[in-house]
Amino acid sequence: VQLAESGGGLVQAGGSLRLSCIFSGRPSTRSAMAWFRQRPGKGREFVAAINWGSSNKWYGDSVKGRATISRDNARSTVYVELNKVKSEDTGVYYCASEGGSKDPIRYGLDGRDLADFGTWGQGTQVTVSS
Repeated sequence: VQLAESGGGLVQAGGSLRLSCIFSGRPSTRSAMAWFRQRPGKGREFVAAINWGSSNKWYGDSVKGRATISRDNARSTVYVELNKVKSEDTGVYYCASEGGSKDPIRYGLDGRDLADFGTWGQGTQVTVSS
């Protein structure tokens, strides 16, 4: 599975952004896909995740209530929308899939087994201007 993010750029504080992640290959239907971000000087932080059928979605505390994750499997794309953006949302946003062994991050998703995200895209920069 390969992942490619797009949609980053400069966003005004209070505005919205929508990021896309196109996946190629065939991820397992048991695998969740997620968005993480890395703010300047920080480690990777969980943003949101979604299962194959979109019946389960999980959000990080820092974006809960402002983020919406969705996916269109027919278009092989996962999206995340973030509203009311703040300067703290500035960072590189990464799309991730379970499986793989590249810099894996293990994360607990409520209601299921621990997820090991080990397949990553190259990231897309989001900068929020005040």
